[in-house]
Amino acid sequence: MRVLLTGASSFTGYWFARLLAEAGHEVVAPLRKPLAAYADGVRGERVRRLANVAEIVEDCVFGSLRFAELARRGFDLLCHHAAQVGDYRSPDFDIAGALRANTLNLREVLANGTFKAVALTGSVFENDEGAGNAPLVAFSPYGVSKALTAEVVAFRCREAGIGYGKFVIPNPFGPLEEPRFCAYLMRTWKAGEVAKVNTPAYIRDNIHVRLLALAYVRYAEELAAGSASARFNPSGYVETQGRFAERFASEMRDRLGLACGLDLARQSEFPEPVMRVNTDPAALFVSNWNEQEAWDELADGYRA
Repeated sequence: MRVLLTGASSFTGYWFARLLAEAGHEVVAPLRKPLAAYADGVRGERVRRLANVAEIVEDCVFGSLRFAELARRGFDLLCHHAAQVGDYRSPDFDIAGALRANTLNLREVLANGTFKAVALTGSVFENDEGAGNAPLVAFSPYGVSKALTAEVVAFRCREAGIGYGKFVIPNPFGPLEEPRFCAYLMRTWKAGEVAKVNTPAYIRDNIHVRLLALAYVRYAEELAAGSASARFNPSGYVETQGRFAERFASEMRDRLGLACGLDLARQSEFPEPVMRVNTDPAALFVSNWNEQEAWDELADGYRA
């Protein structure tokens, strides 16, 4: 299968590209910027590794003339993982601008390509996704932009007469992730300090990125074959953030020999929904998942 994958420089995008390639698929990864712009940090490392598993097309913005020309090369599947992110937590996030960038010239791209289907990445933090406190509101303007993007992409796929599927991501963690919660925990523990968890009462859905990517590969294959469900919401560890922090500490403590101390705050403010999780256990969807090896891989990454 030939796959055109946008957003491959992101944490999850890199893992999708890597495991698609390991499954024997040909991956072409257009990047928004020239390669020189990806020289630093964890994103730079992901792009360096990406070059080993995919053909990179630099300076190729979604919907641009260069992107349209690339799409004409012939692909079985458009995996549209890229999205306008910016400061995704900001209340001033540009919803309309993000929607425009995410769907730029999509009608022409689909009309001129040979795609059997489009696999769109969604987020559990959109409105009407996953399970949790009713009503299922969007967490932020960014979440609204993702939901609107899905509406437009689904419409354009119906218009073009090709398949459409939505792969909804919860909270992935693993090697080469951005410096967020798990990275904070490890940085604190490596410094010999106790990590404080300020929001231990939130119920979230944290998933190993390898398990997420394995599920993505199977879903993409089924979508290209015309046998996939219209939406898939892969789920990992559904539990409070405090319980997940304890799980993470236990796994790293055993493997790295660190104290991995935790201080769980008493949470009294809940600006976000208390519970938002996915609904399809990913481990039941894939056949080659090894949980302990995934924890080993994660520990090795932090050890390095």
